[in-house]
Amino acid sequence: QVQLVESGGGLVQAGGSLRLSCAASGSTFSSRTIGWFRQAPGKEREFVAAISRSASSIIYEDSVKGRFTISRDNAKNMLYLQMNSLKPEDTAVYYCAAGIGNWYGAGQKASYDSWGQGTQVTVSS
Repeated sequence: QVQLVESGGGLVQAGGSLRLSCAASGSTFSSRTIGWFRQAPGKEREFVAAISRSASSIIYEDSVKGRFTISRDNAKNMLYLQMNSLKPEDTAVYYCAAGIGNWYGAGQKASYDSWGQGTQVTVSS
């Protein structure tokens, strides 16, 4: 498995930006699809974005398209999520996760078997 640790969360005003980082340990990071998910209070954990092992394929949840950018650096075992034009509805705990299957299931929680502990993002109006 891959061990994941998120950082970079915080409190920001609406319209502001944050950059989340996810540090991975383990030799299989570069061979796995990596994703970002988020969970708001009282809601299910939902998909945000995913990037394939070579970064050749990327997908986003519709509400973050054009505002969020996912990227990875396999040499450093790092995953990033640049979040711009933040909205109060983006408030949630954000998790990075490592996938177990092929790219087809990248938007599904069940396709991931390693999760970080999460980092809180709070957007004030």
